[in-house]
Amino acid sequence: MDIACQRELASLLATLRREGRQQSGLDQRLVPPDNATAYRVAGMVVEELGWDVVGWKIAAMKEGLQRQLRTDQPIYGRVLMPVVPSPATVEHAKVCSPIPEVEYQAILGADLPPREKLYTVEEVTEAVASLHPGIELAECRFVHDAAFPPLPAILADGAGSGIIACGDAIPDWKTRDIAGQEVVLSCNGTLRRKGTAGEALDHPMVPLTWLANELSRTGVGIKAGHIVSTGTLTGMLRPKPGDTFVADFGPFGSVTATYA
Repeated sequence: MDIACQRELASLLATLRREGRQQSGLDQRLVPPDNATAYRVAGMVVEELGWDVVGWKIAAMKEGLQRQLRTDQPIYGRVLMPVVPSPATVEHAKVCSPIPEVEYQAILGADLPPREKLYTVEEVTEAVASLHPGIELAECRFVHDAAFPPLPAILADGAGSGIIACGDAIPDWKTRDIAGQEVVLSCNGTLRRKGTAGEALDHPMVPLTWLANELSRTGVGIKAGHIVSTGTLTGMLRPKPGDTFVADFGPFGSVTATYA
């Protein structure tokens, strides 16, 4: 895929995101041939938009979700929309193929810049200023129809990044049983899903360490102040207009998001 096609795809994705709309399918010549090219295009989209990167999202840390997302490895994307406090409300009609994903959100208190040596979980944990319960309101610039393009096109679109609804910081999170805490997701008062970080991620610091090393390897890095949505604990659901989702993290608090 030559640079002209990469720039054409970046321009298309920037336009779709700026205008808040989707399209069905993608011209085959604009489908990135591999993940590395897709991530490069994703960076070009940010340049086209001129928007600030406020953080990152991670998905598919384990095999089950990897199968659903048609990948054999974890994936990531830049978060470009402002982080909103819970309770959050978005207009369903203006969100592209919305998916609410219950996740732990980590806010960095120190840079994790590119370097030759791999980051350890301990180093990454030390760099985290706070950990929060949250819901990622993911979306996609491609319609989920028979023409839905291959994964690299989705990665170029920021891996479906959208808005992050963030709850209050978890006190003393480094000494709490984050991995073992059951999280319950309800919709309009009805239980829909349950999960734990241990089952889905092992621990939020595991995907965060993976991301730190991926972005270090590619010369990007993570900056202090960035928020990282560490991966869904309860899978993916399709909301309807009027749905209100509540993610109950037990003693760690709850987060509410409504699709008005």
